[in-house]
Amino acid sequence: MVGVYGKRLAKEIISTHFGDLVAKVCNCLLQSGTLSLHEIVRYTDMPGSHVKNCLLILIQHNCVQAFCTPRKGSTDKTVTLYMAIFDNIINRMRFSKFLSLIKGGDLAPKDSQTKEGQCKYALLKGILQNGRLTFEQLVERSISKEQQTDRVQEKHQSELRACFNELVRSHYVERCPRPEPFIYPDPEDQPKPTKRRGAKTAEQPLSLEQQAIEAATLAESERFSEIPESSVERTGDGIVNHSPATGDKRKHETLETDLDLLVAIAENEVLWRANFEKLLYCLRTKICAENVRSRLGDDAGVVFEAIMEANAEKKIKATIVIATFDGILNNLSGSMTLDGVRTILDELDCKSATDKLEAIYSLDLNATLEACKNDEIEAVVKARYGDQGYKIFRLLSTKDQLIETDRIAEITFMEKKEAHQMLYKLWRDEFIDIKKVPSQGSGESASISLWRLHRKPFYQTLLDDIFHAALNLTVKISQLVEKQHEILEDDMKNLLKRKFILQLSLLKLDDSLMLFHDF
Repeated sequence: MVGVYGKRLAKEIISTHFGDLVAKVCNCLLQSGTLSLHEIVRYTDMPGSHVKNCLLILIQHNCVQAFCTPRKGSTDKTVTLYMAIFDNIINRMRFSKFLSLIKGGDLAPKDSQTKEGQCKYALLKGILQNGRLTFEQLVERSISKEQQTDRVQEKHQSELRACFNELVRSHYVERCPRPEPFIYPDPEDQPKPTKRRGAKTAEQPLSLEQQAIEAATLAESERFSEIPESSVERTGDGIVNHSPATGDKRKHETLETDLDLLVAIAENEVLWRANFEKLLYCLRTKICAENVRSRLGDDAGVVFEAIMEANAEKKIKATIVIATFDGILNNLSGSMTLDGVRTILDELDCKSATDKLEAIYSLDLNATLEACKNDEIEAVVKARYGDQGYKIFRLLSTKDQLIETDRIAEITFMEKKEAHQMLYKLWRDEFIDIKKVPSQGSGESASISLWRLHRKPFYQTLLDDIFHAALNLTVKISQLVEKQHEILEDDMKNLLKRKFILQLSLLKLDDSLMLFHDF
């Protein structure tokens, strides 16, 4: 559940990128949930035409998903509903991170020096900036930047298609979801929650919004289907280098016509967008690998990245990564021995198995993600409460059990009164939890205070604080941007320096936001 500051941050991002009117419509969906066009017009008190234009902009940039449901009290009439996609809105402040990814060499600065690297960088940048584009629009965007002859343009388009298909093959780019899927919201049509054998809780039915997202998502084969080459290009590449017999000539021409039609549809009609799931997967790999390097060394970080790259299903929410030993070796660069790789796999607590004479390793990311979160939390606690608060928090985090006040003071070498005051501050800010138990051999009113780290509510509290800090930074950056048009040139250098520092702080804070919200 997204808190107040998270929604205000999303509104501020939309306001910065698209203006106040679009932000007003988006904020209406964030605050009120899924609404129809008529309801949005009534809540925002805006003209219907303005609301439609705002919704089109939000849909174009993947911030809103539309879907159809039966109208209440009618079986043959439908109504179109609109829902804001909060995660996609937040992803808009990560475009610079997406473009600076070095994993796989697709967007690496080193690779961007080559012509192919610059091409892929420009394609992904164009899609991120414009939300949804056809391949033809991407080509026109590239050609408009430089004067080229028709022959050069054809060659340039072929090179762009090759780079674009590589982005699709690597799942950095995907086909857009269905525009308005039809959903049956009637509870009678939904399957009842089922309880699996041995499961403690029953599976909860999907909400209307979750059903809409699933219905809009294309099948994997269609979602990452590449743009085929035309018959002319296939002939030029030597793929079609034979002359058909006289009896087969008509059939051959028909097949070429069908192929060219598929190419024309894929280039001119199919809309493409960035695949945030794969991009976030790469960012998660990068953050976790840095943590592994700090704990286990550089070689362990390299092996960890190789495991993540060899993983077949690159899902952002998946915590179990499965990779074959050969796949891990293929993604390793350097002179590491087989025994050295196996040793690091053991240090990473990878579980091994054999399937059809092939070694398979599974890695549980929960331990690494928890280590990353603990590092962030301890840094916050130390900055806010000093060394004493840090020692107490570190003790409770390590023990992960109820500990008495006197025992905490003894272990941390603190006075009992100071320890109790610090514990109360941590409890007041919802960092820790308290449990009072009756004291044996004392009066009825006497009790002992036991303390422990209660992670779930604490994580939510910290996440709200991160959203609040990100909101303040975003607002401050927007204010500096507005001042750029008002101040003198002598003060511009100082303003740009302050703006740069705030932007770097926001990027750093976003690493913590991804840890506690996206990963």
